[in-house]
Amino acid sequence: MLYAIMAEDIEESLEKRLAVRVAHIERLQQLKAQGRLILAGPYPSIDSEDPGTNGFSGSLIVAEFSSLSEAKIWADADPYVEAGVYAQVTIKPFKKVLP
Repeated sequence: MLYAIMAEDIEESLEKRLAVRVAHIERLQQLKAQGRLILAGPYPSIDSEDPGTNGFSGSLIVAEFSSLSEAKIWADADPYVEAGVYAQVTIKPFKKVLP
């Protein structure tokens, strides 16, 4: 089943994000290689594709896991969680309708 992992950043998270971004992306690449990643990306803090030093306010990942429990375990091990980038992470079952 698909799950949406919705994370909200702490204030001034950009430095922490950049410090562990490579490890975060590597984990996403593993999901992609397994055919389980639907989409992933950050929420820019301003209305711009490249928010520069304004950074990001959070992230969204939609991926396939065998259960909500497995999705939570995976999300809890994210380098952004371990580095203190996220203030809160919410995980919900997701049903893709379109496209």
